Amino acid sequence: SDVTRVTTSCVVKVKERNRRKRSSSGCRRRINTSPETCQSLRLTRPFGGSRPARMGGGGQLTEPAEEVKGRAGGVYTWQEVQSHCSRSDQWLVIDRKVYNITQWAKRHPGGIRVISHYAGEDATEAFTAFHPDLKWVQKFLKPLLIGELAATEPSQDRNKSDFHTLRAKVESEGLFRARPSFFCFHLGHILLLEALAWLIIWVWGTSWTLTLLSAFLLATSQLQAGWLQHDFGHLSVFKKSSWNHVLHKFTIGHLKGASANWWNHRHYQHHAKPNVFSKDPDVNMLHLFVIGKTQPVEYGIKKIKYMPYHHQHQYFFLVGPPLLIPIYFHIQIMRSMISRHDWVDLACSLSHYLRYLCCSVPLYGLLGSMLILESHCFVWVTQMNHLPMNIDHEKHQDWLSMQLHATCNVKQSPFNDWFSGHLNFQIEHHLFPTMPRHNYHLVAPQVRALCDKHGIPYQVKTMWQGFADVFRSLKNSGDLWLDAYLHK
Repeated sequence: SDVTRVTTSCVVKVKERNRRKRSSSGCRRRINTSPETCQSLRLTRPFGGSRPARMGGGGQLTEPAEEVKGRAGGVYTWQEVQSHCSRSDQWLVIDRKVYNITQWAKRHPGGIRVISHYAGEDATEAFTAFHPDLKWVQKFLKPLLIGELAATEPSQDRNKSDFHTLRAKVESEGLFRARPSFFCFHLGHILLLEALAWLIIWVWGTSWTLTLLSAFLLATSQLQAGWLQHDFGHLSVFKKSSWNHVLHKFTIGHLKGASANWWNHRHYQHHAKPNVFSKDPDVNMLHLFVIGKTQPVEYGIKKIKYMPYHHQHQYFFLVGPPLLIPIYFHIQIMRSMISRHDWVDLACSLSHYLRYLCCSVPLYGLLGSMLILESHCFVWVTQMNHLPMNIDHEKHQDWLSMQLHATCNVKQSPFNDWFSGHLNFQIEHHLFPTMPRHNYHLVAPQVRALCDKHGIPYQVKTMWQGFADVFRSLKNSGDLWLDAYLHK
């Protein structure tokens, strides 16, 4: 029996020793990965750490950066980069470095669409224009880097050197620094106009005259609040992006009843690709209008007739301004907040409506009158800078040319500056969207000189010419549609 116990003990020890060897060998096999795999594993941990990184654009990275596909440290041609421009495969170039954004685009704080619009292209100017703190946001690109352009490949943006020089010059002159007193004044006069509007009807009554006066003051207050939220939305007031985001939610949510996230995702697409069909939401007319010179002919040839487009310059006054803000935008915004579970923006928006309903329940028709008046002002101011300009499919133009062909200015005056929220300097705003609006007039002469040097048209109109051009462009597009519909 003693011999049996000893033998059994030896067998157990041998089995345990063999099990440990197999386990150790298995561990070594799992850890012994190739250098390529190790590189991929490093790329999945942003900045060499495992904690999530906070995004400066208002978003939050909650997962490690994805493993990128491509030759790490590779050299690429434009042809190779441009072949990666589908929804499931997206590369872009920033400062001649090539990045694979296929998976990360879904977590882009500005939305997947705005960054995807530059798939297969040079996004350097857009990246610089939209991010006020370049050094901070550039570190988020590191896990996505897969290589660079070959030395023989040209820069896709012509005129880039001169535009970079201009940007560096205006930065050195301090034109990207905001004056807090300017924006405090604008917020103060917005609140004052609204308080005065309610005071008039609550103290002196609700006669037609006083109701219209109150509606006019409220519409003016709302219009100016729209321009102020635009400033915060473009991160042009405070150095810290977080402060801009907080004030943006207050102004667009509590003062306007809209959604900051909805605005960001929509408006930045407009800036990234202005007047480009399928990329700029502002030229998506839902078949109510045909605009530009290309779309009317395409609709006419295909015999598309949702509306009598040759009369669109006439029914614009009945369908456009009266319905945009009171009906279309409010429905779209509510659907967006609910479908995206954007409860913070929804709470801010509901606080706006609660305030207005509490004040206007005894005052029949005031809210509707105010919305219609505001909508008219908003539509005319925003459309006179873009609708008469070139509207077409993607042409892959350089940044300077693309923005100038899609925008125009309205002459400066104290009233024009105030009434349009300084968006009468639409060209300068599109070239430098994070620049505080009170500095547009200082950079305008330098922008004009750059355009003259490169033969790029720099258009400036009176405000009445801008309004008339909206009407004229709709009529011209309608005539193009009718000709193609009848004869092609």
